[in-house]
Amino acid sequence: MESICTADEWGLTMQKATYKISVIVPVYNKEKYLAQCIESILSQTYGNLELLLIDDGSTDASGEICDKYAKKDVRVKVFHQENGGPTAAVMTGLGEASGAYYTFIDSDDYVSKQMLVEMAKCLNGSRGEIVCCNHVLEKQKETIPVIQPLSPGVYEGEKLEGEIKEKLLGRENRIIPMSRCMKLCEKTVFAGNEKYYDTSLRMGDDFNLIYPALLKSTRIVIMEEALFYHYRYVEDSIVHAYDPDNAVSVANWYEALLRIVRELHVPDGEAKLNREYCYMMMYVMKNELRNPGKDYVQKIQRIFMEQEARSRIMNTPLSVNSRANALLYLGMQYPNKTLLHILRMVVRRYDASGRKHKGRQKT
Repeated sequence: MESICTADEWGLTMQKATYKISVIVPVYNKEKYLAQCIESILSQTYGNLELLLIDDGSTDASGEICDKYAKKDVRVKVFHQENGGPTAAVMTGLGEASGAYYTFIDSDDYVSKQMLVEMAKCLNGSRGEIVCCNHVLEKQKETIPVIQPLSPGVYEGEKLEGEIKEKLLGRENRIIPMSRCMKLCEKTVFAGNEKYYDTSLRMGDDFNLIYPALLKSTRIVIMEEALFYHYRYVEDSIVHAYDPDNAVSVANWYEALLRIVRELHVPDGEAKLNREYCYMMMYVMKNELRNPGKDYVQKIQRIFMEQEARSRIMNTPLSVNSRANALLYLGMQYPNKTLLHILRMVVRRYDASGRKHKGRQKT
């Protein structure tokens, strides 16, 4: 396949401007991995960058590590704040960034040194452009390349509307990951979106950040291969650890997304959102099946028999192809004690198998 971003185009871009890139890193208790993350950013072959380290009330040595690098490199800016969660840290970074483009890196991940220079080759200076790369899943004993399903290329105009924006919401498998990472975004895609961010969310918080940004985009580049981002697999992540407030977080997420689809006039937006909600509730079901308490059946029944949740689940036509999702969906529809016992055993067997060979994972 012909390269999306040619050397000639890159030369022309560099004659026009060297775009300043703000790298925003929320930091919370990641002293074990933080130095590797920071050094991978400061060793980028792209020169015009600033690194914003947002210490979100760390109780380990993460804050001191941030300060150490700020003393050694003028490109590093450190902001210490009381713990408010990843969204609060991201919002601080957005408010303090001075670049024309923003990218986000989690503090327990790291990136290849050519990431920014290769992603910047795909920029043309358009207001509202976003460049997306792929990532490598870093497990304890193996690394796995992860390529997003959308075909590499440049998406603009009707192609952008029909092949990306139309399909962002309400699908079992997302065409673009809603992670804030692995994207280089022209700053105006975030302008005015602050009203959609909810610092209380522990699930779906990236969605509230990236979904409106993608809707506001005017040009999206999907890079070929581009396995630049190294995504560390941490076992105690939100995906795998039990979160007692998971269902509340999804309910708040739904209200924030409902505002987005209405205010940004997403075609068929509420129907798409209801489908997305049902897929999100599969994660809630899986989370509650990990509830260590003996009352897990009663809690699941309270969550899934609540009137609004029940109405959305039972009245929303849904396509479910994954066998695992099909089982979770069945439990959502018919949360009886026998079925929930069976599903709990399946999840526990899966988790036990994963602990034997998967090492550490993060969301």
